[in-house]
Amino acid sequence: MLSIENLTYRIEGRKLFDGASLNLPAGTKAGLVGSNGSGKTTLLRLIQKELSPDDGEISVFKRARIGAVAQEAPATADTVLDMVMMADTERSALLTEAETATDGGRIADIHMRLAEIAAHTAEARASAILKGLGFDKNRRNEPCAKLSGGWRMRVSLAGMLFSKPDLLLLDEPTNYLDLEGALWLEKYLAIYPYTVLLISHDRELLNKAVSSIVHLEGGRLTFYRGAYDTFENTRRVQMELNNKAREKMVGQIAHMQAFVDRFRYKASKARQAQARLKAISKLNPPDAMFDENAMPFSFPQPKRSVAAPIVDFDNTAVGYDGEAVLTSINMRIDPEDRIALIGINGNGKSTLAKLIAGDLNTMGGAIKRARKLEVAYFAQHQMDKLIPTETPLQHIEPLTPYDSEAKRRSRVAQMGLTISRMDTPAGKLSGGERARLLLGLVTFAGPNLLILDEPTNHLDIDSRAALIQALNDFEGAVLIISHDRHLIEATVDRLWIAHKGTITEYEGDLDDYQRALTGSDRDKGKSKNGRQPAKTGHEPAKPEQNPTTARKSERKASAVRRAEIAPLRKTISQAEAMIVRLDRDIGRVEKKLTDPKLYEGDAADAIQLTVEKARLENARGQAEAEWLEAEMALEKALKAQTD
Repeated sequence: MLSIENLTYRIEGRKLFDGASLNLPAGTKAGLVGSNGSGKTTLLRLIQKELSPDDGEISVFKRARIGAVAQEAPATADTVLDMVMMADTERSALLTEAETATDGGRIADIHMRLAEIAAHTAEARASAILKGLGFDKNRRNEPCAKLSGGWRMRVSLAGMLFSKPDLLLLDEPTNYLDLEGALWLEKYLAIYPYTVLLISHDRELLNKAVSSIVHLEGGRLTFYRGAYDTFENTRRVQMELNNKAREKMVGQIAHMQAFVDRFRYKASKARQAQARLKAISKLNPPDAMFDENAMPFSFPQPKRSVAAPIVDFDNTAVGYDGEAVLTSINMRIDPEDRIALIGINGNGKSTLAKLIAGDLNTMGGAIKRARKLEVAYFAQHQMDKLIPTETPLQHIEPLTPYDSEAKRRSRVAQMGLTISRMDTPAGKLSGGERARLLLGLVTFAGPNLLILDEPTNHLDIDSRAALIQALNDFEGAVLIISHDRHLIEATVDRLWIAHKGTITEYEGDLDDYQRALTGSDRDKGKSKNGRQPAKTGHEPAKPEQNPTTARKSERKASAVRRAEIAPLRKTISQAEAMIVRLDRDIGRVEKKLTDPKLYEGDAADAIQLTVEKARLENARGQAEAEWLEAEMALEKALKAQTD
């Protein structure tokens, strides 16, 4: 599908790629990883022909469609659903032509092709994708002009997924998704039938959505089979073997060189010394391999202790312009709490963060904060508060009016910025460097409570690991809103959920939550100890039953629920198996079509294989449409059972 041969590309005199080569067979799902600034986004632009290489060649299968989410959907009067369906340009063109065509043969061809590409299921497929990305039914029918930039980016992503390009290029697609959208995308990409090259710093996405890793380092591309954890382990072993071999060879060279230095000018040993010199010239130790570890950074510890609870909600309500977003909040935060706030976008997660930070006032009830509580609040929109023309050192000067420059540089270093970047204007820092600077500024005073709203959007994998370490070393309370499962699982021990207009404790873990979202667990939303999550509405408490009677009733009800959805689960399982079989058959046909010898013989063989490929792809489209329809029906049935 994609072939890169000896690629060389320079930017401002610096070599980003130096003889890089890569071959991605059709159907490969690969994650592209590398440190920030190594050239990952540039590679995608080179593949799309937006940039031209200095040397080498990039080729894609002839007639293969390349798709990438380049920019947000335009702010037009078209509805979100229509905008997504228009992304399938072939379908749109055929439907337009069908309205004006007069030739009977052409009309028949148009309708045959529409049937082949499953045009009749387009609205259902587009709706399923939009639903997975967080668009409810009302928002799907809204004009794109009413959406914010972030939501229009989701529309653009939905359109690209709907059009199903042969080579799908994605650059950090979860940056504008919430946790729920990221979980859905992870599942969708895992069954995507064509080739995917994905740039991401989300470990969970790289572990579950791709089956191989392309590592960009030192201008070269290296292909690894397996998900990210496998790549990391494989690379660690490679590094150890490489560095041991290097040490051994360097030791040999040093030993021989010592002999040469000692006996080079001694007549009886001159010949042996010359032989060793020749041997040294032939030895070429491998370059040392190192982890691309990001600069560590740390948060100042709380300067003073405060009494528990540090934040206490008493039937609190909050919202905007007189309209409540959250009501009846009755929660508390204690000095050492580690909390992740989960819930579908639009349910009030960021609203709660702003309320705790003091950016919003209550509309009802009360919120009590501990005396002398210091709160640090980080959110992506605050990046605009950085002054582009000022360096990190200049940013902290107002906070350290009496400190020496050496002490200021030490404080900036704690933010994880190198010496060379301390004097670089903020406007020229990378996204990750600006995020580090902002994190350092908002936590400068030593907060008791740290609120992080999507802190990892611009951080690479190593920087995320450094953030996890910093959070685990921090002695205050932490509240996180993030789509990064690895960050949540590594740093928090409590989950709050924004749901049905309030905030409650979620008693399960993230795996339970994912099963609840996808409807893949019959005990939807239960925690590992079998308890249901706290209710999110205001239902009256039910009278307690005899435990034995209650268990019998629950088993009977569960049996009824299983019987109701069993046919749907069977349909989904059969469709998934069919998709796997058809993908395998399509791969075999494509392999034959790429064999040059095929075209040296009878042309009928190539034509027959092309027809067979079209038949298989049509069958695959029908199987996927059945899968999507059954998935939607299952979700609807599960929702009806739990309402």
